[in-house]
Amino acid sequence: MKKILIPLTSLLLAQSAFMQAAEPAPARKPNIILILADDLGIGNISAYGSDNFKTPNIDALAKSGTIYERCFSAPVCGPSRALLMTGRYGFRTGMTGNDKESAKIMATGTEIMIPKVLKPAGYVTGQVGKWSQVPLEPADWGFDEYLRFQASGDYWNTQKRAEKYTVNGKSVPLADGEYLPDKMHDFVLDFISHHKDEPFFLYYPMSHVHTDILRTPDSAPDSKDLFMDNINYMDKLVGKLVAELERLKLRDNTVIFFLGDNGVHPGEGDRSTIRGRRISGAKGMMLEGGSLVPCIASWPGKIAAGKLSPDLVDFSDFFPTIAELAGAKLPEGVTIDGKSFASILKGEEGTPREWIFVQLGRNWYVRESKWKLNHAGELFDMKDAPFEEKPVASDSSDAEAIAARARLQAVLDKLDVKSGKIAHGDGTGKNDSKSKDKEKKKKSKKNEPDSSQEE
Repeated sequence: MKKILIPLTSLLLAQSAFMQAAEPAPARKPNIILILADDLGIGNISAYGSDNFKTPNIDALAKSGTIYERCFSAPVCGPSRALLMTGRYGFRTGMTGNDKESAKIMATGTEIMIPKVLKPAGYVTGQVGKWSQVPLEPADWGFDEYLRFQASGDYWNTQKRAEKYTVNGKSVPLADGEYLPDKMHDFVLDFISHHKDEPFFLYYPMSHVHTDILRTPDSAPDSKDLFMDNINYMDKLVGKLVAELERLKLRDNTVIFFLGDNGVHPGEGDRSTIRGRRISGAKGMMLEGGSLVPCIASWPGKIAAGKLSPDLVDFSDFFPTIAELAGAKLPEGVTIDGKSFASILKGEEGTPREWIFVQLGRNWYVRESKWKLNHAGELFDMKDAPFEEKPVASDSSDAEAIAARARLQAVLDKLDVKSGKIAHGDGTGKNDSKSKDKEKKKKSKKNEPDSSQEE
């Protein structure tokens, strides 16, 4: 029998090819969806113990992941969204309120938003929904595709502000009978379908449930509770989004964050109770309910299901957390106030943050688990939060209170908020012109330069 000799190089090449074929393909980076409801408090979600609202689809998302009991935004939409997208406190970006001055300060800066750090990591990025309080267009901040509406609470073209919306820089009329949240949902599904074979980041700030509170396509002709109808429709859209991810077999590789942008509208605070108790404060207030928001994180098989976390989370934390989940690098030479909780999300070792910071205009506070200290030096006992905030006397002899005051004051001293970019006014955007005129008169009396133009 004649022997067949195979060259050694051929054997080595064949062996190498076999080993490469046997090696598992590198894991694809996760898709990341950030859903942001508008003016939705924890008392509007049944998974948080709401007495009067039922949200089965959001509850199902919560059961598949982790509920955070103590997640804090800014008390109104503009600063909370800027904080979420940049990972930086308002006094750094200039976005301290809903006023036009805040947006102008931020627009002239060099801030970096989430899509700018994700794109080099291989992500396609999309934005669908509310954008009006943040300056410029989504594309200017790095989003590849976007649909944005003009103001807040846009639903039907019977609203002057909702007669048109913008898609990738082009103005599009909202036709008679078209429901803008449905148009947004269609854009979401189209974005996901077109990019299902590559990692994507989708930022989805919804219309619901900001005023105007109008009928939904599901509202009965004689509905007496349109706010409830809007909660229900928002919940329905969340369920439809999750169902589409499952249909496309993307759910297991998609991280979903569901958040509220600030506390519930004050007009709905009385019935947005949890286990019979009203939350302290609401949207626009420096009380607990102004900034305590729903926060649900879900990633099947990666994030623990059915977990309730007491960890403190700050809206600035989502920037570094999303970057870490995506394997993206944080910008160099930029102060990021957020602290990534990606490892904790995945059940790995990590250190939760010890305090959170909240600012609205010229008011701010820093809060630990049990204590809160504001800009005026007022200390509050937060052991019964979010229902009660008990003032602590400045001359209290309680050793725990004294120690808490010292710790929190040290945090405020280090942040040095007063040296930052703070717009005039109260931050709500309602009293800016009066506050600015008053500030100018005060400066002129003292022969001090006008500081209305921030750096």
